[in-house]
Amino acid sequence: MFKAEYIFARILLPFIIGIGIFYFFPSEKMIFILAIISAVIILSLSFINITYKKHNAYKFKGLTGISILLFFFFLGAFLSILNNETLKSDYFARNNYKILKIWVNDEPEQTNDIVRFKARVVSGYKNSKQIKLSGQLLLALKVDSIQPIYLKYGDELLVSAKYLEVEPPYNPAEFDFKSWLASQNIYQQTFINQNHVVKTNRNIGNRIIKFALDLREKQVAKYRKMIKNDEAFAVASTLILGYRADLSKETLAAYSKTGTIHALSVSGSHVAIIFFVLDICLAFLDKKRWLRIFKFVLICSLICGYALITGLSPSVVRAAIMINIFIVARTFAKNKNSYNTLAFAAFCQLVYNPFLIWDVGFQLSYISVFGLIYLQPKIYKCIYVKNKILNKVWELIALSLAAQLVTFPLCIYYFHQFPVYFLLGNLFISIPLLLIMLLGIAILIPIVDKISPLVEWIIVTTNTVLKWIADLPFSTFSSVWISLTEFILLSAALGLLVYGLAKKNKRCVTASASVYLICSALTFYHDWKVLHQKKIIFFTLRKNYAAAFITGREAVLVTDLTEIDKNYLFFVAPALEQSQIKKIDVISLKTDTTLRHFIKKDNQIIFDDHNIFLFNEKMNYKNLAVTGKFKSIWLTGNHKFKLENLPDKLEYENMIIDATNKDYKIATFKTFADNNKVQAHILKKNPAYLVHLTQ
Repeated sequence: MFKAEYIFARILLPFIIGIGIFYFFPSEKMIFILAIISAVIILSLSFINITYKKHNAYKFKGLTGISILLFFFFLGAFLSILNNETLKSDYFARNNYKILKIWVNDEPEQTNDIVRFKARVVSGYKNSKQIKLSGQLLLALKVDSIQPIYLKYGDELLVSAKYLEVEPPYNPAEFDFKSWLASQNIYQQTFINQNHVVKTNRNIGNRIIKFALDLREKQVAKYRKMIKNDEAFAVASTLILGYRADLSKETLAAYSKTGTIHALSVSGSHVAIIFFVLDICLAFLDKKRWLRIFKFVLICSLICGYALITGLSPSVVRAAIMINIFIVARTFAKNKNSYNTLAFAAFCQLVYNPFLIWDVGFQLSYISVFGLIYLQPKIYKCIYVKNKILNKVWELIALSLAAQLVTFPLCIYYFHQFPVYFLLGNLFISIPLLLIMLLGIAILIPIVDKISPLVEWIIVTTNTVLKWIADLPFSTFSSVWISLTEFILLSAALGLLVYGLAKKNKRCVTASASVYLICSALTFYHDWKVLHQKKIIFFTLRKNYAAAFITGREAVLVTDLTEIDKNYLFFVAPALEQSQIKKIDVISLKTDTTLRHFIKKDNQIIFDDHNIFLFNEKMNYKNLAVTGKFKSIWLTGNHKFKLENLPDKLEYENMIIDATNKDYKIATFKTFADNNKVQAHILKKNPAYLVHLTQ
């Protein structure tokens, strides 16, 4: 059942499934149970191996194979739960500590006067006693504008903070920040002022990472001196060194719409470029075995050196590990199998950090490399090109097609868009990317830094051409939202099609067509629902209000936010995109409006048969004489009207309390609703209120 060259390729799947399932069921008791099960299975397999001939164990190969798969399933489950820091007995959030000793666990990022960074907790103070603790914390620090604190990786701090659990997403399609942080073992966050922080002047971070970050900082400073164009500097710092520079929205959009955004993320492709160039330049060392070993050591050392100057960012480290494992296999292994090598690289990284399976970069890296290994040769062989130059162009086309095809479902699922001109963009950027990488690294050497204007010109020209491609008609399909079910079906259809064509298996091709038809039917059904949708979304915000009155692909958005406000872009816009809204009329509660499906006049809103009465600052100290039945009353603007004075003839089914009200007012309104047995929808730190007028 298990051929030696495929062993890791076979055990990786149950290992990943074990990690994925038990990630959602963390339990201290399960650690012991899974350890016992894994131990029993491995002891049984060892016994079978020792007594293989004596008991004719070859007759039970199938059972042995299943036992091996089960072992790696339970091993993945065990490592997944063991990796969860909240299950540790000394996890800091199990108790409330007024003061924590922490150290900065990554490179701090500053936006205006707010510095954000991940911190590892060392200890806590309770009753003047220091207690050793563990766990991580996301910290947002408001710095003093006159004497701002300067923080670096590894700095030890004493903080007086009230830490809270990371909030879940409250609005439809909102980015799940809580799950994203949980995949990094971070479950608590805090926001504090600089005067609540004491810097101990100790640096206790990993010395290698600290050295790498300091080294990258020096290289970024060199780029700043050599490259005068701000956008070229930002691209060079991001593309070559992995430094999170401030790229303009226009440049980011150009790379995204042309399917070349991967070029801005220092990852596998960048490390692969360095490897292939070094491999070609050092090809003369392949003649003898001891020279091949020397070549192996040299290339691995240079790749590790590149990882150092990028600050040992996770994506580069991941790519470096993958490439180094490939080099080891190619240098020393007798039976070279790319799939097994790729699986072994993934297995090693998941053993170290099981939560990596939720990292989008990890998923895209390994899936794209798998596509290059399996699919690119098959696409390339479809067309024979005699001309050497055209043959290289076709090879690049096959490379881009393979990578884009296998990552297509994931890109649609995560990023909700597909670049139409990805072939044109990737064909164009292949040579500039190679030149930018090689020359960009070269100009860090003092003697070669004179060619920095050439690097700057290449980057500026590349950006200009990509922006031109991005501005072409129909450059991208955007706002493409698919469900998890549609993603699984689309992936299955694609996998069956590729395998069926490669193996000339009609059954697989037919099965692929059937699965795709099911997926298409779901998509058409979803589109039909969108065309006939009629709903209201009352958004949960922090200090503002927003409500979308949706009919088909049109919406009336009642809000005090502008379309460029970060709160609008983060909380409101994704829900409108998911609902596939093409036309949006934006108004405020202060404006009277009459539209085809929507009327807002005085203090009333009528949408279809759903009518709402508004209580805002206009109602302050007034005596109302309102009669009638309303679906809801909307309390906004932190008004001073006393709800006890509501007219008896005013009937309503529920109350909507938005975030423009102060916390004490919200509590008062909630108490009133409870006393009158009316449902209250509080649009602050609670799920958004959705009203479906059609099913």
